[in-house]
Amino acid sequence: MMRNLPDILDSCINKELDFAACRVPGSDLVRFVSQGEGSPEVLRSIRDLNGKRGFAIAPFRITEACPAVLIRPDREELIPFGGGSDMTDVGDYDGRPVDGQYAERFEAFMKPVRERRFKKLVLSRKMTIGRDESFSPGEAFRAACGKYERSYVYIFNTKATGCWMGCTPEILLSGEGDEWETVALAGTRRAVAESSNIVWDDKNLIEQMLVAHYIRSQLASLGINADENGPYTVRAGGVAHLKTNFRFRLPEICRLGDLLELLHPTPAVAGLPKEEAVRFIHANEGYDRKYYSGFAGWIDPDGRSDLYVNLRCMNIRADSLALYAGGGLLPSSVLEDEWRETEDKLQTILSVTIKPH
Repeated sequence: MMRNLPDILDSCINKELDFAACRVPGSDLVRFVSQGEGSPEVLRSIRDLNGKRGFAIAPFRITEACPAVLIRPDREELIPFGGGSDMTDVGDYDGRPVDGQYAERFEAFMKPVRERRFKKLVLSRKMTIGRDESFSPGEAFRAACGKYERSYVYIFNTKATGCWMGCTPEILLSGEGDEWETVALAGTRRAVAESSNIVWDDKNLIEQMLVAHYIRSQLASLGINADENGPYTVRAGGVAHLKTNFRFRLPEICRLGDLLELLHPTPAVAGLPKEEAVRFIHANEGYDRKYYSGFAGWIDPDGRSDLYVNLRCMNIRADSLALYAGGGLLPSSVLEDEWRETEDKLQTILSVTIKPH
């Protein structure tokens, strides 16, 4: 009898195999890929993905220690994820005080934003918790598939990247043939039962506008005139975002790496101006994001590709779990509001890591 999906994933991790599994929004099947021999291909540039097929993983910022990699799909399967599990929510964070270290970094980021040296900067944080002996990455993955139907749920493990898992709402590039899509996803509010009841303030509307303008401009630089839909409100776990879809034809189907290089990282995870924001984050955020706010997913120049931004994620280690969340800062940003936003986002991945007692 075939083992269930959590057993397969846990076994691959324990054996230190190079593999990935992903579930696109709305599907009840998981794409599982693993590499049988050798190591995943190491890429020193996003453009090196041109013409490649496999599971692609890219960091926020490529370095020697943190490369982009491509898992060759020696083994490919579609596996039912098998419903939910006994993972549970871990409660709310109302009343938890703002961390002093976060407050210091918030001020360091806000200074150049207030001085208009940046139109926007994204400040993130890492929260490390102990890994319980009973924790199963495979069960957490299955729980996320059951709980977050509208998110892209993924887990990957390679010797170069380590093991990461997440459930992200943000498409970087998706499509096939003549039909492609990317999105501007920015602005965050706590979700309510009816998304239409959410009132968006100027800060969130401006943040969304900046990201949409960036994507529109990057596509135009390749001669792409996209059809736009939005912004409109979408829910992702316990939070809601503003979203604009960009649908377009790609002039050269084999040049996916070129477009990914132009798009990544978007202002939704970095800031504006892009290159200056990436350098500022690296110098002042206080830790290396590694694969958080990078991207991951299936790429195939002759078939369908689904690549998503690595958000609402955790780095799974032998004795700990490192969880990540961030938020965009504008001149009008308020410390307590931004802290609360990261707390709400962390809840998305926390809720699939702990079993009820």
